[in-house]
Amino acid sequence: MAIDIKIIRDEAGYQSALAEFETFFDKEPEAGSDEGDRFELLGLLLAKYEEERFPMPTAAPAEAIRFAMDRLGLGQSDLAELLGSRSRASEILRGRRGPTLPQIRLLSKAWNIPVRALIGEVAAA
Repeated sequence: MAIDIKIIRDEAGYQSALAEFETFFDKEPEAGSDEGDRFELLGLLLAKYEEERFPMPTAAPAEAIRFAMDRLGLGQSDLAELLGSRSRASEILRGRRGPTLPQIRLLSKAWNIPVRALIGEVAAA
């Protein structure tokens, strides 16, 4: 199977690539397979497009999550449901804790938040 992927140049191309990328979420393909390579390439192209078109300022992970929640029309209860813990959602949004690596992966996939934004850089106090 040939991998025919094009550079994302506009919003229509972005939406098309994103829709295809999301089809792999329920069953992530095996790394190294044709589908796995396609999934990885689409992810890289989407990340590049997002970095160029939607630059996210360096901020604490809580700010990136709040931004995504606003964009998606979600609230703290949605975050708690996604993470499986109301207290953890509260701690993360208050900046008392950062998300764990599994939570970063989950948030990135579920809410399309760039991993870099979830890692964040917190200014020294």
